[in-house]
Amino acid sequence: MPRLTQADLSNLNHNFEERTPQELIQWAHATFGDRVCTISAMQEAGNAVCHMISQLKLPIPVLFVDTGVMFQETLQTRDRLIEEYGLNVITLTPEQTMEEQTRKLGVLYLSPEGQAECCRLRKVEPLHAVASQYDGIISSLRRSDGGQRANNPILSIDKKMNTVRVNPLANFSDEQLHQYIEENQVITNPLHKQGFATIGCNRCTTPVMDGEPKRAGRWRHLGPWSVYCGINPSDSQDPMHEYIEVTQDLRDRILGIETDFMI
Repeated sequence: MPRLTQADLSNLNHNFEERTPQELIQWAHATFGDRVCTISAMQEAGNAVCHMISQLKLPIPVLFVDTGVMFQETLQTRDRLIEEYGLNVITLTPEQTMEEQTRKLGVLYLSPEGQAECCRLRKVEPLHAVASQYDGIISSLRRSDGGQRANNPILSIDKKMNTVRVNPLANFSDEQLHQYIEENQVITNPLHKQGFATIGCNRCTTPVMDGEPKRAGRWRHLGPWSVYCGINPSDSQDPMHEYIEVTQDLRDRILGIETDFMI
C-alpha cells in the first residue's frame, strides 16, 4: 500500500500557513469525507473548533474521551455542545472503570511511569480503538501552547492511528483564540475561569498561579517529568521520519492530485 510521509506534506503545510482555520476544516471535510472527525477535551481551543464546525454546518463528529474521572464541569460542557451546537459528540470510554483499574493495578498516577500507563489505558487506548474508522483527525493544538507544540505543523502524521492530524489552529495566538471566543460567545468550560489553564482528569489537574507555565497544573504532584498524556502523537515524537499507509486514491486527494477542491 502507498506510503504518506511527513515530508510529503511539506508543500501543503507551507501553503496552508496563510489559510484560515475554517478553510482548513473545509479542506479536511472535502478530502476525508465521512472518515474525518475532530477530537475535543472540552477546553477552549477544542471548543472553538467545534463552534467553527457547527457554523460551517459540516457533519463532522466530535470524539470525546471520558476517562471516568472527568470534572463534572467538563461533562456539562460536552452536553452543552450537543444541545446548543447540534453536534454529534461520540463519547469514548476505557475498558475498565477507575475502580476496576485501581483494584487490579493500584493507584497508577502517583509516579511518572504509572501516570504514562494510566493515560494510555484511560485516554489513548479508547481513541486508538476507533482508529480504523478515520483517515483524518482534526485537533486543536497551537504553537502558542509552547513546549513540544511550539513547532507543530498544520498537517502531521499519526503513525499509531494511521491517520493525518489536521491542526487548523496551529498558528492561532492566545489573543486570536480569546478574541474568537469572545466575539462568537463560544461555549467554554467554566473551569477556565477558576484558574485552570488546561483541563484533564480530576485526579491530576489543578489551577495554575500567575507566572506559571500553562501546563503546570497537569500532574503537579509529579514535578516536571509529566507534561503530556500521549493522546497527541506530536507531543512525544518527531513525525518527520514517520509514515502512514493509505490507498492511492486517498494519497492523491490529500496531496491535491486530480482533485477539484481548491482553497
